[in-house]
Amino acid sequence: MSEKKQLIAAIGCREGKLTALEGEGQIGSRSLKTLAHHYNDSGADGLLLWDLSKSDEDHETTLGILRELARSMEIPMITGGRIRRLEDVKKYLYAGAKAVFLDGSDMDNVDLIKEAASRFGSEKIYVHLPSPRLLGRVSEFLQLGASMILLDTGGNVEILESGSYTREDGPFLILCREQELPVISVCMAAEHSAGVILTAPEEREGSYMELKGELKKRGQKVETFESTVQWEDFKTNDQGLVPVIVQDYRTDQVLMMAYMNQLAFQDTLRTGKMNYYSRSRKEQWQKGETSGHFQYVKALYLDCDHDTILAKVHQIGAACHTGSTSCFFRTLAEKGNQKTNPLKVFEDVFAVISDRKEHPKEGSYTNYLLDKGLDKILKKVGEEAAEIIIAAKNPDPEEVKYEISDFLYHVMVLMAVKGITWEEITQELANR
Repeated sequence: MSEKKQLIAAIGCREGKLTALEGEGQIGSRSLKTLAHHYNDSGADGLLLWDLSKSDEDHETTLGILRELARSMEIPMITGGRIRRLEDVKKYLYAGAKAVFLDGSDMDNVDLIKEAASRFGSEKIYVHLPSPRLLGRVSEFLQLGASMILLDTGGNVEILESGSYTREDGPFLILCREQELPVISVCMAAEHSAGVILTAPEEREGSYMELKGELKKRGQKVETFESTVQWEDFKTNDQGLVPVIVQDYRTDQVLMMAYMNQLAFQDTLRTGKMNYYSRSRKEQWQKGETSGHFQYVKALYLDCDHDTILAKVHQIGAACHTGSTSCFFRTLAEKGNQKTNPLKVFEDVFAVISDRKEHPKEGSYTNYLLDKGLDKILKKVGEEAAEIIIAAKNPDPEEVKYEISDFLYHVMVLMAVKGITWEEITQELANR
């Protein structure tokens, strides 16, 4: 386990909506998915999704949300709340959870904790203690195979320094009710914890990255952006500025170019959002400050001459003030080279298939398959898979390439019918 303290956001889910972890009410002005992505982008180290569903149908809805979030976010997901048997643990993990927590106050879970740890691995099994009164059982839970304790101190974080619990007992995360317990005081009091779970329902003022900055000033080890090169070692222009090329971190599309001065660079590291210096207005500005089209930092690079920064970002909305995704949308000159970027080719072909679905074209083979329905498409996928096997037995690789191309086309038709995109497929592969 990392020695750095984690700050994990927690949200409740019932009927697909953001729900208070205590009580019945739905809360917040933002959707659950929007808030989850905010936490992902603003520097949280993980997301705890508490399944508060009361019916099997609602439970399936929560599992669907978990799958979607696990595919689209970088931070790990922890979940639990509706576990009655080993199959429930498996469903959470297969939906994309990094770890699953079980209720330590339920004596019926003792055997289940041991069985789940044995089946899926200790690192994937956490135990939730709803009260400090259960601290005496921490060693028991760890011996059963749990790797982390989620502890709700009820406001008494000092109990962690008492004789009933020692640092050697194992790692734990503190559930912090932010309205009652300022997170900084909790982090300082729970000195030896693995981190804190922030259960405030609404979006924090400021980012988790800024909160980590405050903790770092107080001597806590947390994950923040740290530059390996000091600003003094950059080669700035005569105005003290460095140009910044900005790319989408997933597609590598160039989005824009701007400038940074030292303060803008420091604020970018501090907040996790891109800050620039406007040469025309002669002032600093944060991308998205007025439009909401923030750029969340994923990585910063410096070129070999120390005079240009490359920023990889998660762009919210459009990067260009014209509304275009990229500022570089005007073609000046272009040679008709064949574009073979693998993902771009897949996306382009898939776009044509999707367009045929929405706007049928007479004589189109794609529309023939779509009209025949799912059974016909599945039959073709199976046939093309068999063709690959047959072709692979022959020495000529050209035939294999041809058959794989046929297979992928028919798979894309199936994807269009099932509403699955290449982005979702590549995210699933990346998660593995």
